Amino acid sequence: MGGEQGLNRYLSEIKKFPVLTPEQEYMLAKRFEEHEDPDAAAQLVQSHLRLVAKIAMGYRGYGLPVSDLISEGNVGLMQGVKKFEADRGFRLATYAMWWIKASIQEFILRSWSLVKMGTTAAQKKLFFNLRRMKKQLEAYEDSDLSPEDVNKIATDLGVPEQEVVNMNRRMMMGGDGSLNTPMRNGEEGSGEWMDWLTDDRPLQDTIVADAEEADVRREMLVEAMDALNEREQHILTERRLTENPQTLEELSQVYDVSRERIRQIEVRAFEKLQKAMQRIAGERLMPQAA
Repeated sequence: MGGEQGLNRYLSEIKKFPVLTPEQEYMLAKRFEEHEDPDAAAQLVQSHLRLVAKIAMGYRGYGLPVSDLISEGNVGLMQGVKKFEADRGFRLATYAMWWIKASIQEFILRSWSLVKMGTTAAQKKLFFNLRRMKKQLEAYEDSDLSPEDVNKIATDLGVPEQEVVNMNRRMMMGGDGSLNTPMRNGEEGSGEWMDWLTDDRPLQDTIVADAEEADVRREMLVEAMDALNEREQHILTERRLTENPQTLEELSQVYDVSRERIRQIEVRAFEKLQKAMQRIAGERLMPQAA
């Protein structure tokens, strides 16, 4: 992809790939998982190229070429397809979204001229949310934050105040060019690069951050479910994780036990699930504490 014309041509081309039905996606995923069928993998990747482009557009505000963001996202998509397990019950888009965003974010972090920035989950979250929060607080883009603003951002994102101060200063110095640089030096009304990034749609970084958080919760839930036995998984899923939950009476007939027994299993399973998710969350935060 070269230049805006090449990008537009690429975006037009990927629209030609059909969207897969759940059944088609499952069969292709099983073919690749069991037989390493390259054609199946190609169809899975091609049908999700539009998802990559949509996610990449959400990261335009970091001043990097959209074509590069899409290329990196495509690498993440291929990783997602490679590791996707269709039998877990999730659609590929839900699973691959995490890999796509992770690949794009790593590329952005590598591309920015930051001074040896850490790469814990909390620091990445700070990097990708700081500009949005400064805008909400009406803080100046190219100046230090007030103590009140530092405290607000640190509290909302769950990071130390000094990390907020350091990250803000790195971002003020970072990048090969400021988004506030005038388009044409000395010409009145020429505007800034940032003006060309305005979008009438909802804030993309907010959408991406919310979607990423939801993806992480889903991933943790899937992992935590492994702590339950098969019966607990089924009962908890049917009672709390479906749009049309089954009644205690219906499940009691399935397992030939009393309604009270089903309720007890449900409560116990939910408690086990909560503990497993807390453990998983703690393990993910361990690098931050180290």
